[in-house]
Amino acid sequence: MDLHQRCPGLEDLKRRAERRLPRFVWDYLDSGTGAEAARARNRAGLDRTGFLPSVLHGPMEPDLSAPFLGTGYPLPFGAAPVGMSGLVWPDAEGILARSAAAAGIPFCLSTVASQSPEDLAPHLGNHAWFQLYPPKDEAIRADLLARARHAGVRTLVLTVDVPAASRRERQTRSGLTQPPRLSARLLAQIARRPAWALGMARRGLPRMRTLDKYIAAPQAGLPPTAHIGYLLRTSPDWEYVHWLRRNWDGPFIIKGVLRAADAKRLEEAGADAVWVSNHGGRQFDGCPAAIDLLPQIRAAVAIPLIFDSGIEGGLDILRALALGADFVMLGRAFHYALAALGAGGPAHLIDILARDMQANMSQLGLSKLSGARGLQLRKPV
Repeated sequence: MDLHQRCPGLEDLKRRAERRLPRFVWDYLDSGTGAEAARARNRAGLDRTGFLPSVLHGPMEPDLSAPFLGTGYPLPFGAAPVGMSGLVWPDAEGILARSAAAAGIPFCLSTVASQSPEDLAPHLGNHAWFQLYPPKDEAIRADLLARARHAGVRTLVLTVDVPAASRRERQTRSGLTQPPRLSARLLAQIARRPAWALGMARRGLPRMRTLDKYIAAPQAGLPPTAHIGYLLRTSPDWEYVHWLRRNWDGPFIIKGVLRAADAKRLEEAGADAVWVSNHGGRQFDGCPAAIDLLPQIRAAVAIPLIFDSGIEGGLDILRALALGADFVMLGRAFHYALAALGAGGPAHLIDILARDMQANMSQLGLSKLSGARGLQLRKPV
């Protein structure tokens, strides 16, 4: 059966992923923090953003190309970093890197991925980004930047919205610990998911390979939602941003910004782009929908903006572009696709998103993405 009949939308991939993953892995991927109200607000905020269709434009072939930070991308979206992707599916980072390279879109590797920059260097293509969870030690910091450059990374992303581990209660209830321990409860879950179990048996349980060089042995006693990387990390300040700007000679992006004043100060500090995000509702349950803050940040800065948080389809991507984003990144969505379809999942998701965008652009009479800004009809809250 054609994949577009079997899984025509992201919701289909999500349902199939839940059926194929052990419960503790599903809850790691899908959960937010607290009551998960921020996740619900993200969805509601996007749904409040409507458009007025436009008619009588004749045959259309909408152009999805998007310039961003000096690069012309064929699509206006990429694969966001997710820590320990390899827990979701075997060789997750490798599959995502190859799929993104084949599509010509960015793939962002996390510091706490289950594969290192050296592992992925042959697969990263020309549009690799590296997300830095900020190491306290300056020597480790400099070494990580050097390793990323050597692997072919051109763009650095500093995540600033994780000053401490969030609680993620659903994830904790599922039984996942740090470092992971295969208790009888988890083994019972694994036994019911043979495709995942077989893949893990072949590759072995994932670990944060980028950090192997800096941490000699796993440490016991970490909170369930705090991984081994927290032993190295610090909560960055403005001087940290200035240090990275001085020591990274490529595009420099700051991820996790919700205040317009912070975005303006980051622009003044030399950031090349700001990434508007509430971490998909995984860090702070009291924050507004990220999409509701995007127009304020767009009005405050001239530099490009990236958006994530709650994106579930091509229409959501258009919503973000209409409200001020220049580019969109998706994290959970790519991992739902991986779990649902394995190695072919990310390519299918890219095709779903592209087709959805083209269909919706045709309804709007929109031939190019540059025309999206100003088409939005923002409904009252």
